[in-house]
Amino acid sequence: MLARKTLIHEWPRFLPAVIAVAFSGLLLLAQAALVLGIFGNAAVYVNGSRGDLWIGSPGTQSIDQGLPLSPEIEMPLRMDPGIAAVEPFYLRYAEWRSPETRGGMSVAVSGINVRPDGLLFSRVLPLDLRERLAEVGAIIVDRADLQKLRTRPGGQATLNGHPVRVVGVVNGLRALDGANVLASAETAQLISTPEEGSLPTYFVAEVRDRTQVAAVRERLSQHRSFGAYEVWTSEAFSRKTQLYWLLQTGAGAGVLFLAAVVFVAGAAITSQTLIAAIAGSMRAYATLKAMGVGVSALRNVVLQQALGVGLTGTALAAILCAALLAVAHNQNVPVRMTPFVALVCAALVMGIALISGLFAVRRVLREDPASLLR
Repeated sequence: MLARKTLIHEWPRFLPAVIAVAFSGLLLLAQAALVLGIFGNAAVYVNGSRGDLWIGSPGTQSIDQGLPLSPEIEMPLRMDPGIAAVEPFYLRYAEWRSPETRGGMSVAVSGINVRPDGLLFSRVLPLDLRERLAEVGAIIVDRADLQKLRTRPGGQATLNGHPVRVVGVVNGLRALDGANVLASAETAQLISTPEEGSLPTYFVAEVRDRTQVAAVRERLSQHRSFGAYEVWTSEAFSRKTQLYWLLQTGAGAGVLFLAAVVFVAGAAITSQTLIAAIAGSMRAYATLKAMGVGVSALRNVVLQQALGVGLTGTALAAILCAALLAVAHNQNVPVRMTPFVALVCAALVMGIALISGLFAVRRVLREDPASLLR
């Protein structure tokens, strides 16, 4: 009761602490959203598709590292009674040149099935745009990559020297590095190197009963007579790819280091501001202590104040972060947030607030009431 009344009637004194908590929470949420968005783009091939299982070369650590597979591997996939559909995926890296660029740049070309029931990129590619890819040489790029590729809808370019035309643009296809280009399987094979030829990089399979995905994966993993391959669920392959880019690349190490700096800086600012706000009531605490109020009661008052400041600041941070993410999406900035990550960030901010409250409690209990009441 006392803590709540103090927060309400003396809110100007606690306002800087609330703002500090909100600022710390906003930094943490924004950093987490950027990490999820940027490194989630590395697995856009998986997350943007409807397949349940991915079949690739053994030991593949990230989807961009896949090696050509034997076409014979498709046979046991289609023979399995638990498989409803199978599609080859042709992932090629090609040199992009447009009339407006002096040099070339490397792009990732995804050769997919262009039928309306296609599994690959079904969550990103509308049906009308998928149909346009049926023309050999037709490609689709992300809207945010138009400037990078120096092209436009209807623009002409070459991939490994073969002429292509941009027949449409989509959102949600942005690559972690370079650019992603969607094309038909025929176009991808046309621009392939002699070593790649018509060999697929992956096979994607849809399972009839989603509850049997693990069982089908285990069954397919036992076949070896048609060639060497490894089978992953879509969730596992997406997570594997994102963790590789986050933990085993220089880009990931840099982002994680920056996230740690942001967290430490936010924690320091928040704790000092909150301790200062609570210290402003030191005379009131000294009076209560002189009147015989117990240590546990004083501790509860201070921690309740810290909890109230933390909850208010966290709520404000959530509102500001939602607005910031909306602006970022509108500007094609790769950001993403999940409920679990949001709860983790909120728990961290609340932890900072409560730890700061404990430090304030130590100061309250250490001070001599007589010296404060002079």
